[in-house]
Amino acid sequence: MSEQQQYGRRAVEIGPTGKTVAENLTRLRRARGLSTRQLSAALEQSGRALSPSGITRMEKAERHVTADELLALAAVLRVNPSALLLPATTEGDFDVTGVGRVNAQILWEWADGERPLKVPAGDDGSTYADFQLHARPKYRRRYKVANETSRQAMQDDGMRIVDDGKRVRIVFEEDEADGPSVD
Repeated sequence: MSEQQQYGRRAVEIGPTGKTVAENLTRLRRARGLSTRQLSAALEQSGRALSPSGITRMEKAERHVTADELLALAAVLRVNPSALLLPATTEGDFDVTGVGRVNAQILWEWADGERPLKVPAGDDGSTYADFQLHARPKYRRRYKVANETSRQAMQDDGMRIVDDGKRVRIVFEEDEADGPSVD
């Protein structure tokens, strides 16, 4: 079955993101100088068995890549999962499963937890604030303090903004530890 895999009686098409994963898997495997057999052996050694023919089918977008396989592949190929999921560029627009066409730079910023994927026209900053609160664990958040809504979201999350004249930073009130710098 090209571009489809049978689950029960229903064929599930591999979408645009699955095709991007297929392209990136091929590119990264070759960049590491690995054959499908060598990648298979490395995966098995890491605890996630995957046959060379399974890898070949993934690279041809004939087989789905599960979440577990994606993370194992990223670890063995020494990249982050985004390097498999997203286009290998920050230029141009790309089709993304469930979203449609999106600019590659925006995709990477979204995947890196820097911004929401889409911001409604006329947004008051609440989309950014909501994204910042839920996209990353507390100590890994990257706040963009653009307006009062963002500031309030940070304060509600137990943080305060400190501007010492040299830099602006976020301090977690519970332990007064330095937080990430504010853009």
